[in-house]
Amino acid sequence: MTGDPIATSTRSRSAGASASPQAGAHPVLDRRFPPIAELAVLSVALMLSGGVYLAAHLPAPPPLGPAIGLLAAGAVLTAVAVTLLARLQSFAWRTFFLVARWAFAAYAVIAGTLGFVFVFDHTRGATLAVLVTTLVVFALDVPMVIAFTVARFEDTSLPPSA
Repeated sequence: MTGDPIATSTRSRSAGASASPQAGAHPVLDRRFPPIAELAVLSVALMLSGGVYLAAHLPAPPPLGPAIGLLAAGAVLTAVAVTLLARLQSFAWRTFFLVARWAFAAYAVIAGTLGFVFVFDHTRGATLAVLVTTLVVFALDVPMVIAFTVARFEDTSLPPSA
């Protein structure tokens, strides 16, 4: 099939190259990164767990200890992921910020809408503060995962296209 990218890439390899996609088909696929996406996804799981825990207790005042613990753990994981991300040397930063900017805009709307729902439902005080802070961490984590996942597979050895 002429339009099939797998068939095209297999035909374009040298005669002695392996046909296995795992056998170093492209150097970008062989690059290793710190567990940035994994840490951010774990943080999202903690944020969602804390949010569900709090929402399950509403409208009654929920015990905040477990939710604050989950929020703190998720925030630490996010801080570690951001630190690891900032230390990357050869990385497609332009692509990362292009994707992150749009993803953050989308997730800021989502987090803002959820925050509005909590305020509209008369959630107040410390419970609202924990929920809003959870939404802020969530709105930072997801765009970071999306942007990192896109940028990690860009070949930084090529000159940037105009």
